[in-house]
Amino acid sequence: MIFVYSGGIAFNTWLIKGYFDTIPDSLEESAMIDGATRLQTFWKIVIPLARPILAVIAILTFMGIFNEFIMARILLQDINKWTYAVGLQQFSGRFETSWGPFTAAALIGAIPMVTFFLILQDYIVGGLTKGAVKG
Repeated sequence: MIFVYSGGIAFNTWLIKGYFDTIPDSLEESAMIDGATRLQTFWKIVIPLARPILAVIAILTFMGIFNEFIMARILLQDINKWTYAVGLQQFSGRFETSWGPFTAAALIGAIPMVTFFLILQDYIVGGLTKGAVKG
């Protein structure tokens, strides 16, 4: 499953590259003039400025993998290795669905996604407001 889910790396790399293009080169150049190495410039200037896009990618990747059903259903045959979405399918039978337990399981399963989003929400909002204000 790790190899199947790593297919999103290309999209995430393209997204990060587009964000890095918006960071002015003058910031890196001024750090280099002040005596910073390339590695120090990357870790102390570029990465802190890129936190919003890294938070967006973390949220999109987590939610995409957490909610993915089709590939997990096809590849995972052992009941002990099923993902959350595949496990939810067990509440629906061929002719009948147990709506009470299904809804309870769906709400409990939403807790990690909501928590993860709320933790990273400050990075997204903070990055958007810092980038929008000039001066």
